[in-house]
Amino acid sequence: MLDELNKIGPLQTHLVEMWHHPNPKLTETGFLGLVEAQHYENFQLWHEEDKARSLTATDQTIAQVKRNIDRFNQQRVDLIEKLDEALLTALAEKGVRFPNESRINSETPGSMIDRCSIMALRVFHMLEQVERTDVDQEHRDTAAHKVKVLKLQRDDLLQCTEELIQDMIQGKRQFKLYRQFKMYNDPTLNPEVYGAKS
Repeated sequence: MLDELNKIGPLQTHLVEMWHHPNPKLTETGFLGLVEAQHYENFQLWHEEDKARSLTATDQTIAQVKRNIDRFNQQRVDLIEKLDEALLTALAEKGVRFPNESRINSETPGSMIDRCSIMALRVFHMLEQVERTDVDQEHRDTAAHKVKVLKLQRDDLLQCTEELIQDMIQGKRQFKLYRQFKMYNDPTLNPEVYGAKS
């Protein structure tokens, strides 16, 4: 599984392009299947966020979009944790034991993969701005410059993710599985929900 880390960036880029055609499908299995599933939640979140900002959206539409966003975001966070669990399992199979004496990385690999996913979406949609014909050249040039910056930032983050895993294998760094324990989606923890029942 650890040898699949260099496939994450190209996979996310490919999937964003593929999912913008009708009937998007999930096709990967194993660890890359988790990467794909987590990426798909970000894909859905991105487009729900766009709907929420539409100037023609009704209050009813915005309320439904907000519920969709909450659901997609919860699934996204759950899958980040599953990515981290899978990586911890793979590292343990290589004989890496946590906790150890190495310094703790505050951001987990799953969170970094999530950020790479969001940046893949940002690159795709910024490229759409470059290709627009209903705007002036200055708009397209500005968007093209942003695409270059975003690609560089994403490449750096993908490299950092791979280097973090390599450092963990070598005992130089470690991470802990941090649980989000999001409260707003839990009817037993959100006072606006459980309070309404009393």
